[in-house]
Amino acid sequence: MPLWKKLWLLFTLIWVVVGALNAITILALADAAERGKAWTPIILTLAVPPVVYLLAWGIAWLRRRGGHED
Repeated sequence: MPLWKKLWLLFTLIWVVVGALNAITILALADAAERGKAWTPIILTLAVPPVVYLLAWGIAWLRRRGGHED
């Protein structure tokens, strides 16, 4: 497995744990009017890892295409 995939997995694990803790904290401590604010960290928790994966994959693809080895 290439290094960038290992780093992406580590990043994703940390990102999801922190995002989940953030959303859970908002839901647990906010009153009913502020619970809608939990959607932002939930959406970011789910959206950022695929975007980072696509960026890393694209960079790796460009490097391979250009003759560089990982």
